[in-house]
Amino acid sequence: MPSLKDLRLRIVSVKSTRKITSAMKMVAASKLRRAQTAAESARPFAERMERMLGTLAASVAGQAGAPRLLAGTGKDAVQLIVMVTADRGLCGGFNSSIVRDVRRFAAQLLREGKTVKILPVGRKGREQIKRDFGAHLIEGFEGLGRKGITFPEADAVAAKVTALFEAGEFDVCTVVYNRFQSAIAQVVTRQQLIPFAVPEKAAVKDEGAKAIYEFEPSEEAILSTLLPRNLAVQMFRSILESQASEQGARMTAMDNATRNAGDMINGLTIKYNRSRQAQITKELIEIISGAEAL
Repeated sequence: MPSLKDLRLRIVSVKSTRKITSAMKMVAASKLRRAQTAAESARPFAERMERMLGTLAASVAGQAGAPRLLAGTGKDAVQLIVMVTADRGLCGGFNSSIVRDVRRFAAQLLREGKTVKILPVGRKGREQIKRDFGAHLIEGFEGLGRKGITFPEADAVAAKVTALFEAGEFDVCTVVYNRFQSAIAQVVTRQQLIPFAVPEKAAVKDEGAKAIYEFEPSEEAILSTLLPRNLAVQMFRSILESQASEQGARMTAMDNATRNAGDMINGLTIKYNRSRQAQITKELIEIISGAEAL
């Protein structure tokens, strides 16, 4: 049974931990507001651009002059997975959920006889995935968005992906990230970036009502210019969503930790008071017994 001194030290230690987790919760809540605003502001532009390119791509796909980012290499033997995680921990299952999904995805591709390469964006993802897929990792990115992610940072990631594709390093690229829903809900999302996947919403249900457009320059020229830009936009969006999800997960995790610390302090305080009362009672009994013996 622990002594009264041990219980006092334990209570002081847990109280200090509660102060830290409470402060981290408030910091995460402050960062979450900015990150959520940025992620929600980026969605309309990214979704609209994807739909617009999908409409163009639907009429160009399959033609001889289609851009490579749309047509691809014609194979899917080499798969590149861009894994977007955080550089820091203490955010619940945020990083683990992404790594778990990437493990399943990579294992499935390997069973199908494909070659898998993993490009990590974030230190925590690299540290976890290298235990099982260290041989499949390529040089990634760390330290993005220390003061908020900027478009040039996301553009650098997209530029590396594009350079790898032009060098023939892979055939299909998929980004895996956490899509922000709320502070307590994040959804693991896979999005194919290369070749450009035509969204289902781009398909027109009523072909008779489809408007006829004349493009200047041609659809191929427009797509050749906008597809690399779209790649950067979608990467920017995925990192923004990931950062908002990270802060939401951290705020929830620190709130739970603060509550658990409070419950532990209450339990330890009750145990301390009972032990102290038992010790006082024992001392009184010893005093009374000694007095009666005299």
